[in-house]
Amino acid sequence: MAAAQAVEGASPARPAWRGGFGRLWTAAVVSRFGDALRTAALPLLAVTLTSDPFLIALVTACGYVPWLLFGLLGGALADRVDQRRAMWAVDVVRAALVAAFAVAVGTGHASVPLLMALAFALTSLATLFDNAATALLPSLVPSAALGSANARVMTGQQIAGSFLAAPLVPVLLTVSAAAPYGVDAVSYVLAAALVASLRPAAPERAARKPGATLRAEVAEGLRALWADRTLRGLCAATTVCNIGMGALIATLVLDITGWLGAGQGGYAATVTAYGAGSVAGGLLAQPLARRLGRTRCVLLAGVVQTGCLAAIGSVRALGVTVAAMALFGLLGMVWNVNAATLMQERAPEAMLGRMSAAFRTLAVAGAPLGAVMGGAAAASWGLNTPALLASGLFVAAVAALIPARAA
Repeated sequence: MAAAQAVEGASPARPAWRGGFGRLWTAAVVSRFGDALRTAALPLLAVTLTSDPFLIALVTACGYVPWLLFGLLGGALADRVDQRRAMWAVDVVRAALVAAFAVAVGTGHASVPLLMALAFALTSLATLFDNAATALLPSLVPSAALGSANARVMTGQQIAGSFLAAPLVPVLLTVSAAAPYGVDAVSYVLAAALVASLRPAAPERAARKPGATLRAEVAEGLRALWADRTLRGLCAATTVCNIGMGALIATLVLDITGWLGAGQGGYAATVTAYGAGSVAGGLLAQPLARRLGRTRCVLLAGVVQTGCLAAIGSVRALGVTVAAMALFGLLGMVWNVNAATLMQERAPEAMLGRMSAAFRTLAVAGAPLGAVMGGAAAASWGLNTPALLASGLFVAAVAALIPARAA
């Protein structure tokens, strides 16, 4: 039975805060808080080290490339190893790396190559951590509560990143240029301790075939993803959407400050509206899924987001852009919660890491491509055209979802 239909008419199921889920939620939120401090502070540090836009862009690229190189491998490892142990070990290593970087910043030894190396190393480790986290959650909550659990984790992370960490960065920078990175390192240590304390049920794994290689296991995960009609369509749609998102995000500041002439205040209002909408979407994702079914929820989100992008690119009014971005963020969270839950519901437990890795790797590949396309569109046809380009891509994504809905 399709997971999209499994939740229709079901009574609400919620994960218990006591025990494993509460600790995993806290670890995820604390870690996102630290990450948000770091990611907000890094661009401010980068512009003090170089004025070359190409070098600054390379720092961003280093945060994407590891997913393309190691994403599939990280998924295969997540299915082989103890996921809890992998997660806390990765967080300990990340804490050491960020702490060392904080020392370099504090002593005046930061450099653009060091920023690139840090971004590359942290994202490389994330390919194992993120896939292990996706595979671990079903062992901590009942299957009927997965949607609610995903919504709570993503909403908590959004609040921690957008509304707690971001406003704190300027305060920390008045203390020291190294302070955001020091706090991030502490957040990794706390998250590692919380994850290490978990006692999840051991996943049921079939014995590996003699001579099985990581390459063969990666290929098995790709075949399993392709064989599931719903997940295949969802993966294709998410990849196309991420191309559009890359185009939008890379040029949104130009659209608002240039085409709309709304200045930095207008940009801040738009970003805040997107964050607030995302939090609301986390609260609504499960009620909508129970009413419509998960795949129909994702399809509805794509349709409405298409209209939001069209409004952003065609209506020259800040109020319309702010409202559209709030609604866009809301439906984006509805999409993300239900997509993650569909993966956990439909993928075999022993292959969840590999299948989610294949999904993530393909989806992440779309963002840098979209950023390049958005920049070219803005330069050639106007600062508002990337949003219109993204709208057209979302139309294609919705078309890819229609067969998945019928599965």
